[in-house]
Amino acid sequence: MIAGIGVDSVEIARIEALWQRGGERFLTRIFTPAEQRYCLARHRPGESLAARFAAKEAVMKCLGLGWTEGLTFVEIEVERAPNGAVGVRLHGAAAGRAAALAIARVHVSLTHTAELATAFAVAER
Repeated sequence: MIAGIGVDSVEIARIEALWQRGGERFLTRIFTPAEQRYCLARHRPGESLAARFAAKEAVMKCLGLGWTEGLTFVEIEVERAPNGAVGVRLHGAAAGRAAALAIARVHVSLTHTAELATAFAVAER
């Protein structure tokens, strides 16, 4: 049963600008170490960073909360399986919120163009 859905789009240039201005501080505030390793190893890291940022926002919408309401971005981790499938792992308050809503799994799909990164998330009971 679907417990929530969320979608988010972000301009890749906006995330790249935040990364350039904020550097390591921006990366550690938004992305887990595993996400940073994956994205920074990509040919165009800004696209991967933006897609994961959009995914985190989409998942927050599934949970009915945002970062201004007690969640942090690093509590939502976007993972990539060896077969290329994208998944989400929740930590801390995000995991607690999911448990309170009886959410067993969050599915996510990522895509991007040259300008935009978009993520769609579905929370399942």
